[in-house]
Amino acid sequence: MKHLIIGNGPAGVIAAETIVGHAPQDQVVLLGDEPEPSYSRMAIPYLLMGNITEQGTYLRKDPQHFSSRGIRLEHGRAKSIDTAANIVHLADGRGLGYDRLLLATGSSPVAPPIPGMDSPGVHTCWTMEDARRIMQLARPGARVVQMGAGFIGCIIMEALAARGVDLSVIEMGDRMVPRMMGAGAGNMIKAWCQHKGIKVYTSTRVNAIEPGTPLRLTLSSGEVVEADLIISATGVKPQIDIARDSGIHCKDGILVDATMQSSVPGIYAAGDCAEAFDQATGHTVVSAIQPNAAEQGRCAGMNMVGRALRMTDVPQINVLDTLGLISTSFGRWDGVPGGEHAELIDVPAFRFLRLEFEGDRLIGSNAVGHTQHAGVLRGLISQRVRLGAWKDRLKEDPTRLMEAYIACAQQQEVWRHAS
Repeated sequence: MKHLIIGNGPAGVIAAETIVGHAPQDQVVLLGDEPEPSYSRMAIPYLLMGNITEQGTYLRKDPQHFSSRGIRLEHGRAKSIDTAANIVHLADGRGLGYDRLLLATGSSPVAPPIPGMDSPGVHTCWTMEDARRIMQLARPGARVVQMGAGFIGCIIMEALAARGVDLSVIEMGDRMVPRMMGAGAGNMIKAWCQHKGIKVYTSTRVNAIEPGTPLRLTLSSGEVVEADLIISATGVKPQIDIARDSGIHCKDGILVDATMQSSVPGIYAAGDCAEAFDQATGHTVVSAIQPNAAEQGRCAGMNMVGRALRMTDVPQINVLDTLGLISTSFGRWDGVPGGEHAELIDVPAFRFLRLEFEGDRLIGSNAVGHTQHAGVLRGLISQRVRLGAWKDRLKEDPTRLMEAYIACAQQQEVWRHAS
């Protein structure tokens, strides 16, 4: 059996290792399009901070790791898929055949339609080459403007701050991390960043970038900001063009079933490019987080060698460290129509907790500074624990999460075994 995996990030690497672990006689080809060993994009900020070297970003440190397991590495960019002939055509004219194909193509940065975005000194922070260029320019005292304050943007922001730059962050949403945090939590993170000396603009757009030394950004407020370096962190999107152009069903991502198989038998998808059904929400979801990529990669690998494994939930978990302030977002953090919520705010201490309920279940949460509750929140939400009378107790005092979990999760286990 020939297995071809397009994409050598976490999903692709774990799928390849899963395949050879369960079917060592099969052939596995892992295709990457960057001139680097397999690495984690989420490690790039730690490289910028100086906490690790480039080798520290590598997913597998041993240079012989893949060859010793019989995994063949190939370099090239996939251009198209002939689903009838089972061949992937590369941009350099080569063709790679397969019996089973995994698309682990990940995501790519979104470039906002702003005049001047192609100016020298404007960079994304997505690849190893991006990181090398940023490290040359982001020297102590340099004026750096970061566009975007989402999850990835906040991680990059911390790395830039650690380099001692004069940092400004511009976010068009009305708060920081608007796709992960509600107004209370997002604005508390903004206040924390300002407390740490970072200039933060929210509800603000960049209208134009004027090239030169320095670069000049015209904001929607009319203000002009000068910069030596501009980082674009305005979001990412799944890389699915090769799938869509090949007739594979896609929405925001490549649609897959619980085995990670796409609409074309024998073709699977995993990680940032995959859109899977989430039983907890009743919708298909793209979850662009590394833990999800790892689980989906393993699931795809198992099914590609005939070992039945199903994923019915898509992890929607974000844990963010913003200049030392820990925040978490689980499940339906934005609530549901007709749902109820409980909220606890301590502005001077930078502590915030909001719980979202549907019926007597906890379905989502935002927390800032409440790190002791992370595991309990995840358990209550992912296990869809029925709270009964504990719902009202949590509405009165949201910090009683551990008591609620002990009381209700154990009782739910009793009911499950009894049924």
